[in-house]
Amino acid sequence: MGKVGIVCDSTCDMGPQWLSENDVVMVPLKVLFGDDTFLDWVDFTPPTFFEKLASATELPKTSQPSPADFAAVYESLAEQGCDEIVSIHLTAALSGTFESATMAAAESRIPVRVINTLTVTAGEALVILAALDARSAGGDGAAIEAAAMRVVESGKLLFALDTLDYLVKGGRAGKAQGLAASLLNIKPVLTFTNEGTIEPYKKVKGTRKAIAEIAAAVAEESKKGAVKVAILHSMAPALAKELEAELDRLGAQYETIHTTSVGAVIGTYAGPGAVGAAFCPAW
Repeated sequence: MGKVGIVCDSTCDMGPQWLSENDVVMVPLKVLFGDDTFLDWVDFTPPTFFEKLASATELPKTSQPSPADFAAVYESLAEQGCDEIVSIHLTAALSGTFESATMAAAESRIPVRVINTLTVTAGEALVILAALDARSAGGDGAAIEAAAMRVVESGKLLFALDTLDYLVKGGRAGKAQGLAASLLNIKPVLTFTNEGTIEPYKKVKGTRKAIAEIAAAVAEESKKGAVKVAILHSMAPALAKELEAELDRLGAQYETIHTTSVGAVIGTYAGPGAVGAAFCPAW
């Protein structure tokens, strides 16, 4: 059986070291502070990005990789002996990354299966982890794609932001745009639609209640069978630990398979103090 390359973008927030150690090639998105361009997870670690964000006079902008960026990666994998590639990316509704990958795939000399995860960060990470397990089990490109798509179709991402300001100013608020979240300490729990856009899941008062709602949703899903969970936070590890503690308190049947602080691109829209969990039935 031939070798299958797995490609992702930086918004999975798994970090270049972990991805490299697991033979996944990351194509970074870009963050722009004024005229200065930085590569997500390459030029910034989460602490250095959030430090710069705190002192910035205006919010940074982000941009997707070009088709040429993906083409170079696909060609490199072909040269390394891959017979096919599975390329896994953040929701196409919020970024042109999937489109760039698709354009490059059309010109690749080996087959490339491009997956729109309809989610971001920890949600994308779950899809990549399922793909890796399928490859480790000896799956070909079709089997790896199928494993990834099962998570795309069954997974859910719930998250709470300390403020909606970054999301709204960055133009990514979607159906959450109209929430008066600054009033009375309302912390909307947000999720992604089946079209890959952001929408409100539930409005609660305070971060602690938001964490309780996220944990309750995971625990409810786990009543059908064990779930795999990936936890995200933005420079708020205590909130991530609080979320796991609440999962334990509720008796959720789960396995945390990844925890991360979000990188620069996701952090541009999430801001500091976010917390959330992606979850799906165990595979």
